[in-house]
Amino acid sequence: MSKRNGPRYALLGLFLIALLAALAFTVKRAPDAAEPTAQSAQVAQADDSKLQSLAELDGKEPERRKLDIQSWQTAEGAKVLFVEARELPMFDLRLTYAGGSSQDGDVPGLALLTNAMLNEGVPGKDVGAIAAGFESLGAEFGNGAYRDMAVTSLRSLSAAEQREPALKLFEQVIGQPTFPADSLARIKNQILAGFEYQKQNPGKLASLELFERLYGKHPYGPPSEGNAQSVPGISREQLQAFHAKAYAAGNAVIALVGDLSREEAEAMAAEVSAALPKGPALAKTVAPEAPKPGLTHIDFPSNQTHLLIAQLGITREDPDYAALYLGNQVFGGGGFGTRLMTEVREKRGLTYGVYSGFTAMQARGPFMINLQTRAELSDGTLQLVKDLLREFIAGGPTQEELDAAKREMAGSFPLSTASNAAIVGQLGAIGFYDLPLTYLEDFMAQVQALSVEQVKAAMAKHLDPEALVIVTAGPKVEQKELPPPTDKPAEMPAAVPEH
Repeated sequence: MSKRNGPRYALLGLFLIALLAALAFTVKRAPDAAEPTAQSAQVAQADDSKLQSLAELDGKEPERRKLDIQSWQTAEGAKVLFVEARELPMFDLRLTYAGGSSQDGDVPGLALLTNAMLNEGVPGKDVGAIAAGFESLGAEFGNGAYRDMAVTSLRSLSAAEQREPALKLFEQVIGQPTFPADSLARIKNQILAGFEYQKQNPGKLASLELFERLYGKHPYGPPSEGNAQSVPGISREQLQAFHAKAYAAGNAVIALVGDLSREEAEAMAAEVSAALPKGPALAKTVAPEAPKPGLTHIDFPSNQTHLLIAQLGITREDPDYAALYLGNQVFGGGGFGTRLMTEVREKRGLTYGVYSGFTAMQARGPFMINLQTRAELSDGTLQLVKDLLREFIAGGPTQEELDAAKREMAGSFPLSTASNAAIVGQLGAIGFYDLPLTYLEDFMAQVQALSVEQVKAAMAKHLDPEALVIVTAGPKVEQKELPPPTDKPAEMPAAVPEH
């Protein structure tokens, strides 16, 4: 089947329930869902025939899937990363191109529109025939475009009778798109309709304003989808030219995971690489300039106010990445139990959720805190969050907080390689950002070795409470004082938060 996955991809997990025999089945889950490994499903052979107690596992590091990542380069210059995985009779193929909206130039929306049009037509087949072709083979095509990158993916059974025709169709889609005029008009209309919807979404309006404030005229500044002025004028010829340079083999990383031998993987990668346009890698995104700090408010008639607090963060290759990731898990990236959730939600009942995170990219991506709260409490909530950030930068995490974050990360880390789809995503990132093949193991070792002082120093080095860019979106109403912190805050409204 053919589908456009957008910014997220569904994962395919494997439960192996071992008792006297193994019964295997697959479950499609959301990208962040937990998928246990085969080892975690094994049943203990106890004399009383009872299951092994989870208490016996306390303190033990969860088992992780060991990856033998193999890498090479095709004749056309594409980097290939491959993991052999024989558990399922299928494979996942993902191509990552340095062809995101940061390559749009003076035509915002060009990268996204090019990517969206790939499976709309190839020589001899329209969009319906392409979809029917993947459907008949039990295969799945996916695509998406973001600021740094564009991606295309294929999932198929590994038996030659399904694999070979699915691969041929995939190669046509990525290498020979015809960009038909009727499809171009339809997708433009869909994008333009999305712009109209954005006008009614205060969170989206705040996000657009925030990136403009953070990056200005830098390639990360404009929205990936373009704007109402740029999209209507994009021509078929511009799509063809962008495809020729951004989807060139030398600009691509090929990640491959599944029921394949090294010989089969090499043949597949060579075939896919040869199907792409010929050309070199595009230049990396330039570094952004530091933005002017300050607050921008967007007046919007809603019950809640959206708060976005940000500054420039780090690149993906920054040596402090592990320390910042761990520190943010304590501050606001780890869900319940973080400083932000404890102080803003649990003690005061000001929000349903408040989160922080570093988005590390080719150039410096944003560090961002986002939440929404009752409009009449928005000023006090904003000041509270700023104070919490300032305190964390100055004092760092406690040893107890750091140990808890390390345990949580050690427990969740196996999920990053729990399915072939998860692995192929990791390989794509490793190849795209030029990380070492041992990156996954290295990262966890670095995290577990970090001290309170190292995390505190990294957070203080990269975050400045005086350099915050703040965007709020909501109504102008008379403000009230925040309720004092308590172990039993007032119950929050039952309504679903506004988005």
